[in-house]
Amino acid sequence: MGTHKALKVQHINPAFLVLPGGAGAAVLPGYPPGPEAAGGRAWQAAPGPPVAADSRRGPAAPPDVSLAGPRGGRQPPTPTLTHPTLPARASGPSRRRRCPVGRGCGRPALGGAAYWAPGLTGLALWFAGSRVLSAAPGRTPAAGGGGPGARCFGSPRVLVEPDPAAGMAVMKLRKPPVNSLSLELLTELVISLEKLENDKSFQGVIITSDSPGIFSAGLDLMEMCGRDPAHYAEYWKAVQELWLRLYLSHLVLICAVNGASPAGGCLLALSCDYRILADNPKYTIGLNETQLGIVAPFWFADTLVNTIGHRAAERALQLGLLFPPAEALQVGIVDQVVPEDQVQSTARSVMAQWLAVPGHARQLTKNLMRKATADRLLKQRDADIQNFVSFISRDSIQKSLHVYIEKLQKKKV
Repeated sequence: MGTHKALKVQHINPAFLVLPGGAGAAVLPGYPPGPEAAGGRAWQAAPGPPVAADSRRGPAAPPDVSLAGPRGGRQPPTPTLTHPTLPARASGPSRRRRCPVGRGCGRPALGGAAYWAPGLTGLALWFAGSRVLSAAPGRTPAAGGGGPGARCFGSPRVLVEPDPAAGMAVMKLRKPPVNSLSLELLTELVISLEKLENDKSFQGVIITSDSPGIFSAGLDLMEMCGRDPAHYAEYWKAVQELWLRLYLSHLVLICAVNGASPAGGCLLALSCDYRILADNPKYTIGLNETQLGIVAPFWFADTLVNTIGHRAAERALQLGLLFPPAEALQVGIVDQVVPEDQVQSTARSVMAQWLAVPGHARQLTKNLMRKATADRLLKQRDADIQNFVSFISRDSIQKSLHVYIEKLQKKKV
């Protein structure tokens, strides 16, 4: 596999943090104007090892293993999709990395478990997970939701169930237990979405969770703990990239919210064209950053304002509100609330309605309505990243993060 140049620490993004743990309040200055960074979002394919799946046995083997197919043959090599700004990782024995929080916070390179404390409300602690930056999509038999003869594809953390006959696909987050938005999950979501955008068979995507009871717990706190500035820049740029890809996608994006969706999980839903929430009082949704002493970046706020209006968004952001289904529908943060067992079928019905509209007219209208909001980030994307890196790298903030994580670890025990 070829290598790519490491990401330069030129840019990074905003977020004001006032974290518990005795560090006090920290305030970032206003964002200085930055050069326009519309930057290409092209991905490139590099040759990868052969991947095959036995249709009688289920999911494909890991990328470094080849299995005989149903008739004893082997499938041709599957390309490995890589992001041009992310360095390629060589294969080999797993390496262990640790966040300097102390015992119990080790992160093995492959496998492991995760933990999410409800008190964290939107920031997920991912104590162990794979660090695969190059995802080799395997091919597996179609699961529920795929059309006749359709075959699923995806990556370790994203499953795509295509239904070409209906002109759509279902994209499922599968980073249990809470779909925390790690760098890998962000990257794989962009890769999967771009693959669907480049295939003329698909005009729409339903985004949902493969983990019962949780859509996404939001940003992965461990990505912002004990790392170097280059990693913080890489991570925040990936957050930006996913939002831009979703918000400006020419595809119809229907979000089937089948679980709790605080903070970054709410942002994913808000970036779609239509939101359906399961009617369960435990499934709350909202940008609750202020409850943790964090200020949502301006483009998070812009997305909420565009959805529910300025006054409602101002109140929700200042109070860090998480809305249960009935209130979320009333304020307009979701478009429909349906029984939990009807979320997916309703999403398909809504998709059919949207796809009945002439595509070129709908796409131009979407761009007309959303371009100004996206341009606001694009014009100061580098400054946004720089501010985020500068802030999150402060000793006082890192100390507060460590203290907070230790408290959560004690609760876990």
